[in-house]
Amino acid sequence: MSHNIDIKYAGLPLEKAKKALIMLHGRGATAESILTLGDHLNVAEYALLAPQATNNTWYPHSFMAPIEENEPWLSSAIDIVREIVNKVLQSGIKSENIYFLGFSQGACLATEYAARNAKRYGGVVAFTGGLIGKEINRSNYNGDFEQTPVFFGTGNPDFHVPVERVQASANIAREMNANVTKKVYENRGHTISEDEIKIANSIVFK
Repeated sequence: MSHNIDIKYAGLPLEKAKKALIMLHGRGATAESILTLGDHLNVAEYALLAPQATNNTWYPHSFMAPIEENEPWLSSAIDIVREIVNKVLQSGIKSENIYFLGFSQGACLATEYAARNAKRYGGVVAFTGGLIGKEINRSNYNGDFEQTPVFFGTGNPDFHVPVERVQASANIAREMNANVTKKVYENRGHTISEDEIKIANSIVFK
């Protein structure tokens, strides 16, 4: 199965915005639901773009499953993000003004796309997510983030996302010259906290 590109919008129109935020929803959620986060972020002058996953999921199995078990859905999801990035670039917004944000499965997808295509972006926010695969294949990730601010926030324990994978993902982003901030919340549920939003606003959406 592959995804059809279906983008929901909020914020400023692309042609009027100087910055764009690509927002990726979690498993079972919707583009509209992730867009509501924009009400809590310092993104009033941004164009917000949120693609909708087919059947509300970007890939069928855990992000910790072997990559081949999540294909072709995963590659299709990455292609959707790439199409949106190209759409934003074609509107005249430069890569250093493109931002990524995701929650859970969407955070994994945002992290995976950014690490596979590292360059100077506006910022990356991963609310409970990390790089995809049973083992991290370091050879998939290249480029230079050029000090792009990247925030990882997660709970410990988290039923879906082991904290060790978030830590390993943060370390790789740091190796790739990202300006990484990571915060682990002990005994927190699988959710986005007010503190995470505050941190994202302070270090990414400044």
